[in-house]
Amino acid sequence: MNMIRQTSRRLLPRVFGHSTFPHSSASTLSRHFSVSNCRPTLLITTNGIHPPRRRTSSSASKNSSISDSSKSDISSQRSGSDAYTIREDAADTINIRDRIKIIPLGQGIVHVLLSRPQKLNSLDMPMFEAIADAASRLKNDESLSKNLRVVIMSGEGRAFCTGLDAKSVALSGPNKSLNRLLERPSPYGGEDGFGNLAQDVCYLWRCLPVPVIASLHGMCFGGGLQVALGADMRYSTPDCRLSIMESRWGLIPDMGASVTLRELLRIDVAKELTMTGKIVSGLEAEKIGLVTRCVDDPMKEAMKVAKEIIERSPDSVSATKELFQSTWVADEEACLKKETDLQMKLIATWNQIAASGRQFGVNLPYFRRRD
Repeated sequence: MNMIRQTSRRLLPRVFGHSTFPHSSASTLSRHFSVSNCRPTLLITTNGIHPPRRRTSSSASKNSSISDSSKSDISSQRSGSDAYTIREDAADTINIRDRIKIIPLGQGIVHVLLSRPQKLNSLDMPMFEAIADAASRLKNDESLSKNLRVVIMSGEGRAFCTGLDAKSVALSGPNKSLNRLLERPSPYGGEDGFGNLAQDVCYLWRCLPVPVIASLHGMCFGGGLQVALGADMRYSTPDCRLSIMESRWGLIPDMGASVTLRELLRIDVAKELTMTGKIVSGLEAEKIGLVTRCVDDPMKEAMKVAKEIIERSPDSVSATKELFQSTWVADEEACLKKETDLQMKLIATWNQIAASGRQFGVNLPYFRRRD
């Protein structure tokens, strides 16, 4: 950390052309010159600090599905029936198979809404396909991924997701559906994918280079809980009901739980919950580590945390996710090496300098994440 501070203190005066930084005021810094000794170039004038124009405003409006200017009137409201009402601007919303909506909230924050409320967002085959497709698009579609900072995932109606819709899957042809779910790799994981479709609805959220926050209410059962476990954080209402329910059907949780649960629970707790199919409240889930925090309004909490995250460098946020996911159960040597490798990629980059500048009261813009 001392090396980072020293590097920032050396580089920031070079960026601003002022040897006495950080003691100089922002008004002193913005007096008279153009800076060209770092990339990307900033123009500093008496009117303030201006980032370079990477594309024209017309091309930006055509190409940016998620932009700082995108506005969407979305709110979550708890009614007496525990229902969450979502309102979205139809022009900005991407609808996938009438099961998933991708809704830009502005500032790089995107809402992924499970939208099968009449069936409590249970998992039929179109829902499996839509969830995996949404995660794949957010990672690989340039128009969606380039300004993406945070994903918030929630369920429409009375539940987050109640797990497998066994009746629907059976009616769609059990053998055909089973082959589609278990075929490896699924078509959504890309060239490096190794999960099947059932696993990718959970695992692909871990592959996004941005934080994913799950907002849980009502019920979160079986496959629905495993989808939520693919998120980086989970905020739940105190009365939400959660369960690893597969044992009630004579099955095991096979949608990535062997990866996600080991990062959250003691092995004996994971075994108990899985072997019994026990239903726990949001409050109990918080105590054992299954959810991050219990709050009265998890969507509001998710937005609050998302807005805090976007104040940080997109590169350091992405690197943090990669660091912990790749080292949580790795050996110590691999952990320490990974820390150094990722840190060296961050030091003296524009976003690292911008983050340091903000600590000295100079509000510099971040540039898009370096993938």
